[in-house]
Amino acid sequence: MKVDRIVTYFIQFKPETRKYTRPHASQSKLSAMKRVVLFINGTDVNGKVFMVTHSIDELLCAASLKFEISAKRLFTPHGGEIDDLKLIRDDDVLYVSSGEDFITKKSNKERSSSNNMSSEWLTLNVGGKYFVTTRSTLTNKEPMSMLARMFSQGDDDTGWRIQPSAQDQNGAFMIDRSPTYFEPLLNYLRHGELILEKNINPAGVLAEARFYGIEGVFEILEPMIAKYSPDEKETAPLTRRDVLRAILSTSAPHELRFQGVNLAGTDLSRLDLRNINFKYANLHGCRLCGTNFSGCNLERADLSGSNMEGAQLLMVRMLCVNLEAACLKGCNFEDPTGLRANLEGANLKGANLEGSNMAGINLRVATLKNAKLRNCDLRAAVLAGADLEFCDFSGSDLNEANLRGANLKEATFDFMLTPLHMSQTVR
Repeated sequence: MKVDRIVTYFIQFKPETRKYTRPHASQSKLSAMKRVVLFINGTDVNGKVFMVTHSIDELLCAASLKFEISAKRLFTPHGGEIDDLKLIRDDDVLYVSSGEDFITKKSNKERSSSNNMSSEWLTLNVGGKYFVTTRSTLTNKEPMSMLARMFSQGDDDTGWRIQPSAQDQNGAFMIDRSPTYFEPLLNYLRHGELILEKNINPAGVLAEARFYGIEGVFEILEPMIAKYSPDEKETAPLTRRDVLRAILSTSAPHELRFQGVNLAGTDLSRLDLRNINFKYANLHGCRLCGTNFSGCNLERADLSGSNMEGAQLLMVRMLCVNLEAACLKGCNFEDPTGLRANLEGANLKGANLEGSNMAGINLRVATLKNAKLRNCDLRAAVLAGADLEFCDFSGSDLNEANLRGANLKEATFDFMLTPLHMSQTVR
């Protein structure tokens, strides 16, 4: 037997104190000591050599200290339990346990030979979970599957059989796959019926079936997945025709709600969409040229990348709206009655607002980094706390605009129609 890293410990106990002492080499009791090699139950490495003279309890106590376990039982290599020091011979190899029974140890080669050649029952360790089954279960129902090729008996010279996977310390064949999806497949191999619990995803079972090559369940699972998969029509964006149909079938525009609706990429150009609720709607990449959004609720809607050139945006509610990289050239935000468009906290990074009428607009703490605001009417606009870094205000009218606390780093103010005052920019 191979013994790795064996360390010898000379231990003698004083019967009256039960404390360890280091005996002098000249003491005569050394001649009565027996030397034993101890391993932890179930292992064949990191053995330690002990010298003991008095009792089994003393040996177990010493083993507890050195192995850092609560040693309670002592076994021979064949599993026989030792309870008397007289049964121990010099240079014996023994195994200590914390109370559990003796674990029979075989080499991987011996276990493989035993499991493959003589045992009908097999243990599989699938993703850390143990499954006990028979060889016939794995080979009869699906004889061409990976499991059948691994565990079928007999010689094969065609290369059809494949080598079984490695085994763990308990002799179970290890398979690094999901045990949740493997269990219904194993039951199918047992009785020919595929039964899935409510919390089992059929797509996951099908993926495992393809891995193991269990083709019989393909035709069962594929229609099941198609049945429970979401219909593409349910997730596809609404079309211009869908929007028009909804508008024509609603008596009052303010009652129409497209809240949270997916309209991504839809062409809604030049439509009258006044007073409609688009809160949280997905309008990414939409074509909205000349569209009338006056009085609409576009709070937290996604309009990034959309083309809104020439759109009417009077009295719009667009708090925290996403207009990143959107085109808003020539848009009108000014209401003749004095009601303001509210874009507080909006994301306008890289947006193009050139030539837009934005008098009185509320852009408080909005983000307009790298936005183009050339030739815009921003009279009395609220830009307090806004991020205006690298913005281009060339030719714009900022008379009485509130810029207090705004980030004006690298902003451009060439050809301003009216000069800025310190009161506009300093808190």
